[in-house]
Amino acid sequence: MAHTPPTSIVDSPATGILLKIGSVLAFIVMSSLIKATADDIPAGESVFFRSAFALPVIVVWLAWRRELGIGFSVANPMGHVFRGVVGTMAMGLSFAGLGLLPLPELTAISYATPLLVVVFAAMFLGEEVRLFRLSCVALGLAGVLVVLSPRLNSPLGASDQEALGAIIVLMAALCAALAQVFIRKLVKTERTSAIVFWFSITSSALALVTIPFGWVMPNPTQAAFLIASGLLGGLGQILLTSSYRFADASIVAPFDYASMIFALGIGYFIFDEVPSVIMLAGACLIITAGVLIIWREQKLGLQRSRQRRAQTPQG
Repeated sequence: MAHTPPTSIVDSPATGILLKIGSVLAFIVMSSLIKATADDIPAGESVFFRSAFALPVIVVWLAWRRELGIGFSVANPMGHVFRGVVGTMAMGLSFAGLGLLPLPELTAISYATPLLVVVFAAMFLGEEVRLFRLSCVALGLAGVLVVLSPRLNSPLGASDQEALGAIIVLMAALCAALAQVFIRKLVKTERTSAIVFWFSITSSALALVTIPFGWVMPNPTQAAFLIASGLLGGLGQILLTSSYRFADASIVAPFDYASMIFALGIGYFIFDEVPSVIMLAGACLIITAGVLIIWREQKLGLQRSRQRRAQTPQG
C-alpha cells in the first residue's frame, strides 16, 4: 500500500519564509555546537548525539500532529536504508570538516549540494536538464573551485589539514546530493514523517558502528552541546518540513542562503573566523547560480501550470 505525505496546504508565504529561516538558523547553531566540540569529540560520536536526540523532538511532533499511528509505516524499507547510509556519510563527513575549516567556508562549500543534485537527478532519475540549468551548475561549481583554491593550492599557504578539510566537506556535499536523489524517489511512496523518523533511526544505528574508532566520554559542557545539537537538528527538520506546507518550494528555497549570513556572524563573533575575499567571491558565485536555478524552476512551474489549465476542458 502506498504512503503519501499529508496534503493539507495553507497558503501563507510569510509563515513559510519565517519557518524556513528558523530552520536555517537551527541548523547553523547546531553546526556551531558540533564545531565547538570537534577538537575532542569524534565525528561518529557527534553523529550519534545529533541523530538520537533528534528522535524525541520528532516523536513529540508526530504525536502533536496525531500521526504516531501512521508516521512510522513504510512502503520501501530498502529505500530508507540507502538514504540512511548515504545521508549518514554526508553528516559524518560534514561534522569532521567542522573541525578543520571555518564555519562560513564549510557553509559555502555545502552549497554545492543542490548543484550536484541537478547533475545526479539527470544521471539517475532521468530528469531533463537543459542548457540554462547546466550553465548555472557550471557557474556554481566554478564558485566552489574558487572557495577551494586557497586550501588546495599550497603556494597560497593552505596547510595539509585545511586541504584535507576542504576535500572532506566537498565529499560531504556529494553524499548529501546523492541522499537528496534518494529522497526524491522516496517521497513518491513515503510520508515525510517516515523519511525523517527512519533517517534518525538509521543514522543513530550506523553511528554506533564507529565506537571502536575512539569514542570519548564528553565533559558536562560537551555533553550539553551535543544533546542540544540533536534537539536543534530535530527542531530544524520539523521547521523545514513545515515551511513547505505554507508556501511553494520556489518561494522558500532561496532562504537557504541566509545560512551564510548566520555562519559569517557566528564564525566572526564566536570562533574569531574572518572570511577571505576569495571565499566571499566564490560564495557569491555559488549563491547566484543557486538562485538562478530556483528562479528558472519557478518560471517553468508557472508555464506547466498554465499549460495544464489550458488543457483542462471548460464548462
